[in-house]
Amino acid sequence: MLEITWLGHATFKFRLETGEVIVTDPWLGNPLYPKSYNFDRVDAILITHGHSDHMGDAASLARKFKPKVIAIYETATWLGSKGVENVAGMNKGGTQDAGPVKVTMTQAVHSGGISDEKGNIIYGGEPCGYVLHLPDKRSVYFAGDTAVFSDMALIQELYHPDLAMLPVGDYYTMGPKEAALACRMLKPKQVIPMHFRTFPALTGSVDELRAAVKDMGVSVLELEPGKTVQW
Repeated sequence: MLEITWLGHATFKFRLETGEVIVTDPWLGNPLYPKSYNFDRVDAILITHGHSDHMGDAASLARKFKPKVIAIYETATWLGSKGVENVAGMNKGGTQDAGPVKVTMTQAVHSGGISDEKGNIIYGGEPCGYVLHLPDKRSVYFAGDTAVFSDMALIQELYHPDLAMLPVGDYYTMGPKEAALACRMLKPKQVIPMHFRTFPALTGSVDELRAAVKDMGVSVLELEPGKTVQW
């Protein structure tokens, strides 16, 4: 059993049966983050790209809990230069351990610049997604920020994700129409929408996605921030 807690935007907490906690794209200042929510443990952090709304709180969590921090090589190097310990830079197609979970870095179609202290944008490597290979042999595809792309069919062929976590907000990522096409290629049993409701510009909705996939046999799991579900 895997516990999944959505904390707004693309920030999720996964707690394994053995207790280990994996966090994706930590941005604890996002408007949907439950203000009373506190982490008690973090064993690994997965970062998809360098935008502040996806790694804005990676350094603070890393300092507090000393987790393994996984990101594309350039972003990992930048985090290391800021004093983040135990960074594990990798690249697309590679797989490494995050405790008892293996994570494979996948393609994503987005941008990934890092804003420095002076407001300049520096190169942070390319954006990515991840496939989490769970100890019980199920797999989760965490897409990160991305447009739909045809090589999602290769993710299905290689990794057969049981659960896909896809952005649906539109404007900065794909919207519900594109996410439905992603579902057609990925063929997951279930999909969790993310990266919506955060800003007024993110107009894509769960209802639109649900209507678009109704004939695919895909179950849409709508999570509420701070509420844990078992999967």
